[in-house]
Parts: sequence; structure tokens; C-alpha cells
Amino acid sequence: METLLGLDYPTWWFLVVGALFSGYAILDGFDFGAGAWHLFLKKEQSRRIALNAVGPVWDGNEVWLVIGGGALFAGFPVMYATFFSSLYIPFMLFLVFIIFRAIAIEFRGKEEMLWWKKLWDTCYCISSIMLAFLLGVVLGNVLQGLAIGPEYQYQGSGFFEFLNPYALMTGATTLTLFMSHGAIYLLLKTEGRLFAKLTLLLKRAMIAFMVSFGITTLYTLLYIPHLSDDFKNTPALFVLPLLTFLSIANVTRLANKKRFKLAFLFSALTISLLLSLVAVELYPTLLISTIDPMYNIDIYNAAASQKSLGIMLTITAIGGPLVLGYTYFVYRTFWGKVTLDETSY
Repeated sequence: METLLGLDYPTWWFLVVGALFSGYAILDGFDFGAGAWHLFLKKEQSRRIALNAVGPVWDGNEVWLVIGGGALFAGFPVMYATFFSSLYIPFMLFLVFIIFRAIAIEFRGKEEMLWWKKLWDTCYCISSIMLAFLLGVVLGNVLQGLAIGPEYQYQGSGFFEFLNPYALMTGATTLTLFMSHGAIYLLLKTEGRLFAKLTLLLKRAMIAFMVSFGITTLYTLLYIPHLSDDFKNTPALFVLPLLTFLSIANVTRLANKKRFKLAFLFSALTISLLLSLVAVELYPTLLISTIDPMYNIDIYNAAASQKSLGIMLTITAIGGPLVLGYTYFVYRTFWGKVTLDETSY
């Protein structure tokens, strides 16, 4: 098997896919979180400011999901096929909500009727909440394992089997994390009375996240022991959960000191560290079979050919910096407090 800097190609592609989905979670995470607060903002001007805070960047953030899905399909086609067919229902719901969210953003300001704006405000808020929640539900099912049988076919029976207790807890944790992340982002873009209100909302979101995260972590340790096997076998890996807890604590500390730029950076770091924990807990497995470990899908039995992976790694090395540079340019261009004008949403 071919290697690059001591790592085989499937491991490199595992890292590439993980980095893309981490970027997506950080970027779309804050605008899902910002949207989830929308109905908590009562004044028309406050809602317009919050909407315009994400207006220039929300569609660009979703590009990371497209690239991540494409990378998953290209690098691990077996996993891609089983993954999407197993969790068909939550992914279809995700697609519906992401469509309605985009429509709500674009349609809200097209008419001046009060009922029209309330309709799309509700669609925007509920869609943002459900998108964040469904991402957590999918992640919870991946961590817990799926009923994968021979030939990597999904053999689950229940129509709503994906709504198991652990997936619901992971969904709630993801939602509260994104709402905290989104509140910090909005604090960077607002001022005055809206800024003061968001400060209070952030405190509530952080409390809800820490409670939810604590419950989910305890449940994981008690009822899903296979996720901690690698940490038990390699004690040095415990530095990762330690850094995660320190990062979460630092978000709270910085927010209390009103240092929101640094708080946002550590919030993004927290998301990245949590997904790094997921990667460590799973590697080299991609999907765990609850029927028999022999049906587990890992980075080797799911990978494309060595030649394909090598070519795609070369393309990634060229295209990756371009994507990062473009993302930086967009955020740099639209940085600063939101000001409303006739072209605003």
C-alpha cells in the first residue's frame, strides 16, 4: 500500500474528509445557530440585522458540505452508499429543511406584509434548528453503530429507528453548541440593545450546551464503551478530551469578559476538537455494524483504488489552499458590524 509522509492513502483521505466536515460544522454551524435564535428576537430591525449578519456568507458555507460529500463519495464509495441508504430519512429531512431555509432567507424581504415576514421568519428559525439537530442525530447514529449486514447492506427495520435516545441526546448537544457558536458570531456583528440581548441569550445557550454535553458524555461512557477503547489502550490520547474541556471552559471565560473575537475562535476550536474526538473514537472504522464486527466498514474496505486516492490527494493539495484563501477573502470583506440599507434582506 502506497504511503505519503508515513501515512497510507486511505488514512490521508480520512483526514481530508474529516477536515472538510470540520470546516463545514464551524462555518455553517454559526449560521444555523444564528438562525435558531431568530424568533427570540422580537423586533423587525433586530431580525433584519441578524439575517444580514449571515446574508453574505451562508450560501458559501454550504459549499463545504458539497465538497465534503464529494470527497466522501470519491474516497470511500462503499461507505458513502451504505451511509446514505442507512440514514435516508434524516438526510431527506435535512435536504427539505435546507431548501426551506434558503427560500426563507431570499423570500422574507420580497413583500412588506406582516404575515409574509412572520411566515418566513418561522420557516427560517425552525429550519435552522432542525438542520443543527439532524446533523447531531446523524452523528449519534454513526457513533452508536448501524444495523449493517452482509454485503454492507442496511438491515434496520424501524421507520424512525434513527431517533434513538443517544442520537436525540447528540442532536440536542449539537443544537446547543451551534446556538452558542451562532450567538457569539451575532455578537461580533451587532451593537446596542440587540448586542445586550444576545449576551444574555449566549449565557443560556452555554449553560444548555454544558448540561447536554455532560449528559451525553456520561451516557457514552456508560452505555457505548467501544468509543473509549482507543483512549484506554493509548493513555496519551486523553490529552484530546482534556484540551476539549479546556476549550469549552475558555469560551465561557472569554464571553464573560466580552472578548468575543477570541471566544468565537475557541468556539470554532471546540467544534474541531469534538470532531477530532469522533475521529479518534472511530478510526480506522467509518461505520460500525451493530450486527457483527465483521461487517464494519473501515477506511480500507471502503476506499477507492490507490491510484484514485493518489490523484485526488494531489488535487486537494492544489485546491485546498484556494478554497481557504477564498473563504478568508469573503469573511475579510464582510467583517465588521452590520449596517442596513436598501439592498439588505
